[in-house]
Amino acid sequence: MSVRIVIISDTHGNHDFHVPEGDILIHAGDFTRRGTMDELHLFDAFLRRLPHPHKFVIAGNHDHCAQENYQPGQPLLENAVYLCDSSAVACGLRIYGSPWQPWFMNGAFNLLKKKALREKWDLIPEGIDILITHTPPYDILDRTQFGWRVGCGELRAAVERISPRLHVFGHIHEAYGRIRKGTTEFVNAALCNLRYRIVNAPVIVDLEK
Repeated sequence: MSVRIVIISDTHGNHDFHVPEGDILIHAGDFTRRGTMDELHLFDAFLRRLPHPHKFVIAGNHDHCAQENYQPGQPLLENAVYLCDSSAVACGLRIYGSPWQPWFMNGAFNLLKKKALREKWDLIPEGIDILITHTPPYDILDRTQFGWRVGCGELRAAVERISPRLHVFGHIHEAYGRIRKGTTEFVNAALCNLRYRIVNAPVIVDLEK
């Protein structure tokens, strides 16, 4: 029996696009453009309209409202489970989400030192089926329009250690796509282009339970 997972990321306040039905909806960060609470509330209303029985969200570098207002034990969203260095279980699948990335302009959830990033990824437990991060791992769907690889090397090492069945991320809009390496399916689900217009479709992945 398979579980249908619908994956989106980097929607940046855009809510006028088709989201396929599925068992689990995942948003891998940058649900706002300016990082305001008003945008967060509009995003939450968008989530309420979606039929998926399980919805999971992490924040991205645009989502300052999440970094400034989230407190553990208090829900950030009413219509989805917000993951921040935390895990959940849905449809028999173990899911972990974390928003951090190597320093990127003046973004939220930035970490400058490799050691600080490594400490965050060391929190990911063994046995995770689905890993959600905002940043890509290094050299996997992380190439910018200038040809630079900007993913996180420390995350790449953690993924190789954990070997999740599915690793979901976004952040680098122009690197949208999916690829399999070993036993892990990698998905960059950034829907917006560099002009913050929705140009890509949600990604559907079917995982066997």
